[in-house]
Amino acid sequence: MTDHDPRAVFLAEASELLDRLETTLLDLGDRPDDSALIDTAFRALHTIKGSGAMFGFDRVAAFTHDFETAFDLVRRGEVPTSADLVNVSLSAKDYIRTLIEDPDATAPVIGEAILAELERLISRAKEAPETELAAEGPSPDAAPEGWRIGIAFAPDVLRNGTNPLALLDELRELGPCTVVPRVADLPDLAGLDPESLALGWDVTLRGAATRAAIEDVFLFVRDDMVLTLAPLDAPEPAAEPALDPSPAPVPVPAPMPAPMPAPAPAPARSVATPAVEPAPAPAAKPPETERKGPARSTEPRGSSTMRVEAERLDELLDRVGELVIAQARLSQLAGLHADGGLQTIAEEIERLSAQLRDTTMSIRMVPIGALFSRFRRLVHDLSGDLGKPVTFVTDGEETELDKTVIERLADPLVHLIRNAIDHGIEDPARRSASGKNATGRITLSAEHVGAQVLVTVRDDGAGLDVTRIRAKAEERGLVAPGTPLTDQQVYQFLFAPGFSTAQQISALSGRGVGMDVVKKTIEGLRGSIDITTEPGAGTAIVLRLPLTLAIIEGLLIRVGEGRYVLPLSAVEECVELPESGRGERGRDFLNIRGDLVPFLRLRSLFEAAGEPDPYQKVIIVSVGETRFGLVADQILGNHQTVIKSLSKLHADVATFSGATILGDGTAALIIDPAQLMAGGQIGAAADGLREFREVA
Repeated sequence: MTDHDPRAVFLAEASELLDRLETTLLDLGDRPDDSALIDTAFRALHTIKGSGAMFGFDRVAAFTHDFETAFDLVRRGEVPTSADLVNVSLSAKDYIRTLIEDPDATAPVIGEAILAELERLISRAKEAPETELAAEGPSPDAAPEGWRIGIAFAPDVLRNGTNPLALLDELRELGPCTVVPRVADLPDLAGLDPESLALGWDVTLRGAATRAAIEDVFLFVRDDMVLTLAPLDAPEPAAEPALDPSPAPVPVPAPMPAPMPAPAPAPARSVATPAVEPAPAPAAKPPETERKGPARSTEPRGSSTMRVEAERLDELLDRVGELVIAQARLSQLAGLHADGGLQTIAEEIERLSAQLRDTTMSIRMVPIGALFSRFRRLVHDLSGDLGKPVTFVTDGEETELDKTVIERLADPLVHLIRNAIDHGIEDPARRSASGKNATGRITLSAEHVGAQVLVTVRDDGAGLDVTRIRAKAEERGLVAPGTPLTDQQVYQFLFAPGFSTAQQISALSGRGVGMDVVKKTIEGLRGSIDITTEPGAGTAIVLRLPLTLAIIEGLLIRVGEGRYVLPLSAVEECVELPESGRGERGRDFLNIRGDLVPFLRLRSLFEAAGEPDPYQKVIIVSVGETRFGLVADQILGNHQTVIKSLSKLHADVATFSGATILGDGTAALIIDPAQLMAGGQIGAAADGLREFREVA
């Protein structure tokens, strides 16, 4: 996307508006009387319609216009918000996205059906007895005989393309107007800036125009102005608020004169704002906007964020990786010379490269809340399709992950949430019979634990049936009958391709497809999966993920003549190999403070040549709840590891997750402890450990 491609800009902004619209509609389903949410949804529709027409998306503009017209009745309080209305609005949102992203993939009949259903819901709502409406009192949007309007724009509004005179002409179309300019703040001719607006206006509008109609005139500039409204029969204000025309940021509330008195009666949809503006103001932001930063003020706006192509960030990270490798070589060369000046420069370059690495990594980090918000719609739709009321709760949305990890995490979470609702959550009758709340609960949370992020999908359903899972595994020949297995080992059968314990196949699940994809994806991210369950209380599936896939802290070790890297996040401690385990036939387990830990000899695994070091070291690593040791000849120290993917010829080598370049220019393979355990190398040591315990 470039600045010279306005359609691409529209596509990006339309996607953000549609995401905001979906979130707003889902919130509206929970809070149907929230007028701020209704206004936010209407603004999003209005913006999509106008921008779509501007950039040639005529079908988008036409459909959105009809949708907006119907939704405007909700905004004006003529039609109440209902669950059916929210569902149809979500379908309309999906149709608009399809019209924008792939207009040839949908037929006009779909949009016509959606609008027909929307019209049916609105017509049915209008047929409600008028006595119910009369009991609510007069409409908050009732029009008085006229209005006093105060208009003060931000100084830079002209630079943003706003034409104040055109807006005044739109006001004149609402009724007879008297317009008086505010010239008190006009600078002298020498200090006049033709691109800065110093004028304000006082308008007396007579006629039956409503407050909402006046606000609609300034719909797209409300964040860049102060608009005051008062009926003509209200007391005359002492002074009108105005914006400081100087370009320097000045807090608005402090220097403002006394506000205009609020109209009576106060509109029900009015949102409380600072004392300078009693009328409904742009402070009525959607929740997702409020989380992203402070509300915009009428001060001149500075650019706080910018849109950058993801490919440029990837390229920047590649350059930083090359810099880290070059810095490692420089440090190694400086260590071979006694030149103090060279060592000083090497240390300074090392410090700067570390700071640049951290800064670059932070740019790629994205709050996981952007991913979590996608699943609200999934839970909403599945809950309706399955007839299972479900409450969706998220926690830890501010937790940050590398953007690549988040992109690849979406599909696994979809499968886990679908299974939790379809298989985990019981139907309302069973829940009530077991003393539970009829409404189920799905919790999606994230938290930092060391150098990892734990993403948990938890339900309060019936829990996993270990006996049933094992019986299905024996039936499919995945395990021999009578083989001793722990509960965690039994749970791993759920990730076998084609494995399913569902008694019947549904449209959502039951064919055993999905959980194997989850495992492959998480292992591809160098992560692991833990499962805990409690019969009758629910199941929790924990995804352990690395913070990033690009640069990690590693432990450099030597095995024979080769050097390898272990992810430091998986390393718990390092101990010396005792005498009892130094021979090739020695026992393959250690006593670590009373716990027996199996270990694997990397020399045997990698078929290293030469004699082993007389003082071999054991690196204790952990994968989920499993601990085991890896025996190496020497521990060389920490190493900033720039991960390089293996070639296609080595794609089937599961023991290694990648490679890195060392300071002397040689390559070192990165060991993947999870793959060592999954490949069965640790299994033999664990079997020997069980035999030893039985003999002991």
